[in-house]
Amino acid sequence: MTVSLSRKICIFTLATIMSAAPVMARTASHLSDLVGARGSSGEMALQRQGFTYVDGHSGKKYVHSYWWHHKDKNCVEVKTANGRYAAIVDAPNSDCHHKNSGGSGAAVAGAAVGAVLLAALLTHKSSHHEDGKHHSDSFQDEQFERGYNDGLHHVAYHNYDKTDYYSSGYEAGVAQRSRNTGYHSGNGGYAAHSSLSGIKGGDSIWAIDEMHARKFHDVDSFSSGSTTYGIYYNKHTGQCVQVTNADGMVYDIRDIGSHPGCT
Repeated sequence: MTVSLSRKICIFTLATIMSAAPVMARTASHLSDLVGARGSSGEMALQRQGFTYVDGHSGKKYVHSYWWHHKDKNCVEVKTANGRYAAIVDAPNSDCHHKNSGGSGAAVAGAAVGAVLLAALLTHKSSHHEDGKHHSDSFQDEQFERGYNDGLHHVAYHNYDKTDYYSSGYEAGVAQRSRNTGYHSGNGGYAAHSSLSGIKGGDSIWAIDEMHARKFHDVDSFSSGSTTYGIYYNKHTGQCVQVTNADGMVYDIRDIGSHPGCT
């Protein structure tokens, strides 16, 4: 009886300690094994661990996506390049449209800039800044976001406070608008036309898959020294495109109009 009672006490004590111990939040450091995974596989893995996709945008180098863990109350940013997870980093909760601990920043911003700009601030990501970080001063960050929002939505430059923060934000917004509409070929009317945006500068192997995904088929290829040229044809749009590769990278892509294989 004594042994049995002692075992029960030990088990109860251990269970109490384990239940009292804090559960570690699922931060970026716990997700490092997903770096290198294909985007679709990584998304399923994040969902299995309790993360929910919140938002995303295309940047200069990466596609940025933001994931929120409701139980742990934390936000992570996933950087994807060429269809694979290149990095996973911790992000401010505001990047996932949640207040950071303390929560006073959003209230101050709301009082200072009003409901319309507050809505913009909720979409303001740290990756919109060149250094990947929000300004520590709320006024500076509000100025940057007002400029960013104006540039993003193609409204007149209006730097009435005469700050560099608005100016840099406006430039970042214009650049993001260009990336957001990169899918557009620039052609109007009713004729189909596939965009070539985003392929230049990408990995050569990935570019082949991407061209196929955009309904192009390789009809010819030739080399000159270490440079390889691929000819692709899209029979639905009539586009005849040359892709120039060297050192495993796409150096140039352009519509060349015609080629014997583009028929």
